[in-house]
Amino acid sequence: MKKIAAAALIAATAATAANAGALVDPIVEPVVIVEEATTSSSAGILIPLMLLVLLGVALSGGNSSPSP
Repeated sequence: MKKIAAAALIAATAATAANAGALVDPIVEPVVIVEEATTSSSAGILIPLMLLVLLGVALSGGNSSPSP
């Protein structure tokens, strides 16, 4: 009787360990990327235009002859 009880105990222990679970891929939530919308502005063209105006003023106002 003891042999049957020991065999049943060993079988039950082995069966529960075999059914303990399997490897499961972890549930990973997707990463949400928030991209801010860029606005169109003329700030990128403003500085070169100001440099052209200053260059034009410097070239046109460069009269080096003395005034009478």
